[in-house]
Parts: sequence; structure tokens; C-alpha cells
Amino acid sequence: MAKKKFNLLGFLMWLVGVLVALAVGFGMIDGTLPVRYIHPSITMVAGWIVVIVTIVGVILAILDYFK
Repeated sequence: MAKKKFNLLGFLMWLVGVLVALAVGFGMIDGTLPVRYIHPSITMVAGWIVVIVTIVGVILAILDYFK
């Protein structure tokens, strides 16, 4: 299998996406980013789901890169 070529622009776009996802997730957890008509506890759970899925995605991307 051919070695993967490092793409700086692709990496920067991926990194910005991860940072935005974490910012949104933590904003939902803290309550600073409320969702209208949704109970705050549901918003908090959704925020945790966003954070956990983002972290799992980062781990899987790192494992895939070094595979």
C-alpha cells in the first residue's frame, strides 16, 4: 500500500472542524449555547455526545493515519 502524502491544507481544515465541534459541544454543556425550545438538560446531553464523538473521531483519524 502506498504511503499517504501529508496535506497541510487538509489537516488545517480538519483541525478547525475539530476545534469548532469542541467549542459547540462545550458551549452546549455549559449552557452558553442554548437551543431554543429544547430543555437545557437535553442540550447538555447533546453537548456531551458532540464532545465524545469528536474525541473518538480524532482518535480514529490518528490511528488511520499511522496504519
